[in-house]
Amino acid sequence: MIDVVINGQDRRIEPPGTVRALLEAFRLKPEMVIVERNGEIVPRARYESEPVEARDRLELVQMTAGG
Repeated sequence: MIDVVINGQDRRIEPPGTVRALLEAFRLKPEMVIVERNGEIVPRARYESEPVEARDRLELVQMTAGG
C-alpha cells in the first residue's frame, strides 16, 4: 500500500504503477480524465508510462458532455 493525495483527500491505495492503471482501478475512462501529478499536467500520451508513487499529489478531473 502507498499513501497518496487524490483530489485533496489522503488515500491509501494498492500501488497502481501508472496513471493509466490508477484511472482503470477507479473505473475512469482515461480519454475522459485530465490528470495533474504533483502540480504538473500529465499529457494523455504519457498515462501508460507516468508512474504513481508514494506521496504523490494527484488531481483527477473528469470531463462530462452536455450542453
